[in-house]
Amino acid sequence: MDPELEAFVHLLPPADLTDPVAFREVYAALATEKSVPEAVGLEIEDRTVHADPDVAVRIHRPDQAQGAVVWLHGGAWVVGDLDVGQHWGVLIAERSGATVISVDYRLSPENRFPAALDDTYAALAWTFENAAELGIDPERIAVGGHSAGANLAAAVALRARDENGPPIRFQLLNEAILDDRQQTWSAQNFTDTPWNTRAVRGAAWGHYLGSQPATPYAAPARAEDLSGLPPAYIATAEFDPNRDEAITYAQRLLQAGVSVELHQWPGTFHGSQALQSAEVSQRQLTELGTVLRRALAG
Repeated sequence: MDPELEAFVHLLPPADLTDPVAFREVYAALATEKSVPEAVGLEIEDRTVHADPDVAVRIHRPDQAQGAVVWLHGGAWVVGDLDVGQHWGVLIAERSGATVISVDYRLSPENRFPAALDDTYAALAWTFENAAELGIDPERIAVGGHSAGANLAAAVALRARDENGPPIRFQLLNEAILDDRQQTWSAQNFTDTPWNTRAVRGAAWGHYLGSQPATPYAAPARAEDLSGLPPAYIATAEFDPNRDEAITYAQRLLQAGVSVELHQWPGTFHGSQALQSAEVSQRQLTELGTVLRRALAG
C-alpha cells in the first residue's frame, strides 16, 4: 500500500451497514470533519427536478463552463446527500471546467432499486431538456460517479441507450461496484480491505435489491450487450473488492467497440482519494478533472 495512505488506515472507522440510519450519522460526521474546498469562481445553485417523486440537484457552474457532468455520489446506495457530497461537486467542477450537476437520489433500503436509477435518469433527462437555460451544450453531457454512484452512471448509460434517451457524451466510472455475484478474484480475496469489505459489499447489495433478482440496470456487469455505449474512463483501486469487475467491464466495453481509458491506481484502496494529503490522491483527483475536460471539449 502507498505509505502515505497506509499511515491513515488505523484511523479509519470501520464501515458497518447493518444499521443504515446509524451509519449515515457516522458517514455525515466524517464528511463534515473534512473541509469543503473553497468554491472559487463557481456559481452554486440548488434546483428541483420535477419527476415522480421530485429530485433535488445541486449545480456547480464554473466560469465559461465546458460541458456538464451529471454526478452521482458514492455510499453503497445507503448513505450520502448533496451536503455530504459537496466536496466532490466542487473538486470536479474546478478541475474539469465542467458544470457539475450532483443528484440527491433516493437511498436504500427505504427506497430499493430502481428508485436511485429512476432519479438519476430523471436528472439526466432534465439536464438535457433544460440545457439552453443551464448554459449547457446538449451534445456535451457526461455521466459520472464514485463507487455506487459509478454503478448508477453505468446503469443510466445502458438505460439511455436502450430507451433512445438523452445522448451521453462520456461515462466516468470511479471505483465502480458493478457485479452482485462477488465471483471475481478481488471480491473473493479482499475481504477485509479498508472501507470496502466483503461484508460491506454484501450488505450494500442486500439493501439495494432486497429480495428481487439483479438485472443489468442494477448490476451493469450482467449486461450481455455493451455495444453503442458512450466512451468511458474507468479507474480502479488496487486494494478494492470492486477492482476486477471494473477491469473486466472495461475489457468488455473495448471488445464491444467502445473507446475506454482504464487506470488501475497502485497502492490505493477504495475511497482512499478522500485522504487528499497523499500525493497519489492528488494525482487521482487531477486526472478525473483532466479526462472530463478532454472528453467534453468542443
